[in-house]
Amino acid sequence: MTMENLESRGSRTRDSDRKTRIHLSVYDRLKFLILFAIVFSILAWASLADNPLLNFHDAINEQLKSRSWLLVLVVIEVLRQLHFLISELVAPYHGIWQKYFGAVDSLLHKFSDWTRYRLSRVIKAILMVSLLSVVLGAIYKETPIRALFLAPKALWSALPMLGQLLFGVFFVIIQFGAMFWFLSRGGVDTYFPDDIRTRFTDVWGQDHVLNRIRENLLFLEKPEEIEKHGGYVPGGILLWGPPGTGKTLMAESMAGETGKPFVFVDPGAFTNMFFGVGVLKVKSLFRKLRKLALRYGGVVVFFDEADSLGNRGNISSGGPQRHSSPAVFGSECHGGAYLSPSAASVIVKESFVVGGAAGGGGGGGGMGTLQALLTELSGLKKPRGFFNRIVRRTLGMRPKNPPKYRILVVMATNMPEALDEALLRPGRIDRMYRVGYPSKAGRVRTYEGYLAKVSHSLSAQEIDKLATITPYATGATIKDTINEALITAIRNGRTSITWPDVVKAKQLKELGPSEDVEYIERERHAVAIHEACHAVMAHRVRQHMAIDLATIEKGSDYLGMVASIPPDDQFTRWRSEYESDILVSLASLAGERMFFDGDNSSGVSGDLESATTIASLMEGHWGMGSTISSHASNRRFEVGAPGGPKGKDDSAKEIRRALGDRIEDNLVGLLAKAEVLLTENRSEVLSLAHALETHKTLSGDDVAAVIDGTPGTILDGRPYKDPDFIAKIEKYHQASLVAHRNHERPDVQIPLIGEAPLG
Repeated sequence: MTMENLESRGSRTRDSDRKTRIHLSVYDRLKFLILFAIVFSILAWASLADNPLLNFHDAINEQLKSRSWLLVLVVIEVLRQLHFLISELVAPYHGIWQKYFGAVDSLLHKFSDWTRYRLSRVIKAILMVSLLSVVLGAIYKETPIRALFLAPKALWSALPMLGQLLFGVFFVIIQFGAMFWFLSRGGVDTYFPDDIRTRFTDVWGQDHVLNRIRENLLFLEKPEEIEKHGGYVPGGILLWGPPGTGKTLMAESMAGETGKPFVFVDPGAFTNMFFGVGVLKVKSLFRKLRKLALRYGGVVVFFDEADSLGNRGNISSGGPQRHSSPAVFGSECHGGAYLSPSAASVIVKESFVVGGAAGGGGGGGGMGTLQALLTELSGLKKPRGFFNRIVRRTLGMRPKNPPKYRILVVMATNMPEALDEALLRPGRIDRMYRVGYPSKAGRVRTYEGYLAKVSHSLSAQEIDKLATITPYATGATIKDTINEALITAIRNGRTSITWPDVVKAKQLKELGPSEDVEYIERERHAVAIHEACHAVMAHRVRQHMAIDLATIEKGSDYLGMVASIPPDDQFTRWRSEYESDILVSLASLAGERMFFDGDNSSGVSGDLESATTIASLMEGHWGMGSTISSHASNRRFEVGAPGGPKGKDDSAKEIRRALGDRIEDNLVGLLAKAEVLLTENRSEVLSLAHALETHKTLSGDDVAAVIDGTPGTILDGRPYKDPDFIAKIEKYHQASLVAHRNHERPDVQIPLIGEAPLG
């Protein structure tokens, strides 16, 4: 239809402006005639049943004579419908009728729509009862009024049979109802005010979130503070962030602070094998919440792992990851350990997420549960109570509006992207707070809180250092570390935690228990050289990260490791920092080639993957390379390579080839720089490799002590600056190099500090 036709049609005509009557449907035009025909047929059949000699034609004639009033009703209805039909087709006729008889309609329309509807129901009921009495009178051979009162007697005599039928029907209904009622139980725990002892003072390291939550609780306890100004009380909070940061504890403390009941909803409560059970659980839950809100003046309901309710979005990883899969970083060196958390997170994301992100779905949201939850959160509020809903409506009275339920809905999730958008809109979830990793001050406060519960000898400086070397520790991991340190102290016959206990517990939790295996001499030396190259390069060129520990003890998925930590809470990353990360990654390849005459092991595979991934992102995404354009945008918009029009496949290949060449050039240049730096620090690499072979695991302070020749915590690095001792270490390395070529044991034992010169 064209725009001109739409404009010529204009708006829909008002009923008052119509020239003819609104057309009736076929059912409305024939319903009373059909009813009269049914009644007449029943009366005729009753006459045939009483007189077997009477034929059908005579029976009809007899009823026409004895029931002439029924024929009059039929004629009146026919005339009425003819009047309606003419009014629908002939405008002048309808106009005359409205002019002289419109007062009747005006009088009727003085009543409200609700009253007119009830009056029509009463009139139709009287008509039905009247026709029923006539039919019963013909059947019982009684007057219509008397026959109407005899009907209950017949119904009573048939009650045994009807009762059996009804019992069978209700028994089946009760079976299904009981089954669904039983399945809809469970998964919801209610804690009353006296049961909850958690307060905001028990939540450490998340003060910025608690300050905002206090505002929500103020409105829950004093809603008139905002409602009297025309606002409404925010009724939904989403707490999202990494696991273990205290989201559940915060929700529990809300109920403890307000003195309101706390309802905990289990994550799997709405996942059921039968369709509709989740909907029943949602409705049952909110009935309970409304009752508790009216009784106590408010209630806090907490949905843990809320993505199980409406996980129809895409699942994506979030937050820095300290531990990364060995499939990404290789099994020999665990290359992600020495990278900065941002670099490690990028590598994991690019390896597993880009090009293969998993789609969400399933859970309780696919069986109507999410829809029921959305309706309960912000749907129409129905009137409460049987008398209010049924009796008042029956008497023609409007039901009373429901009261205002003070329900604070709190949800927690690790994946906010997986939640349905309709669930997160204002009016359902009004405020979203990220409960992230605690800052250093928050970690210090958390360590102090958990250490106050045990006996310890840690000083304030040591607690501050502990908070520094655990940059992404959550409340859960801090609690676990302190508990593991206590177990270590008790294992050693003490009840008080010391600094070595905490350090050992931290290493055990981060690295896992080391495997009780021994390297052969030449492999031990090769692993030590590999890790020493990483550590020396990190110590010389990387200022945004500090070495946490270095080890050559074999773990479950690595042969050795150099782990690094950020000394400060930093939220931006720079080109120079990423280049230093690449130098640390390439140090293993450069060092093995330098110390083993051009040979290198497969253990550098994870390091090369890390370096290539970072270099690719620098060149094609972050504007840290020789070009400015984004490779992601080029792929998205199918931009061809410079140099003239080409086919789509040729352009894509050319872009990848050009990008690959720039990445390779960058890596080759950085590899050459790494070779120069390691050549300048050859003695430091051999010294640190010797320290690793003799002690197996070194702290970051001891690594720095060996490289700089200063005293450390468990060893003294000053002897490593002695030229005579360096000569011993060099001789031992040359012997290990020969053993490496010939696959035999070195003919020189590893020198020890303070030994006589090797002979």
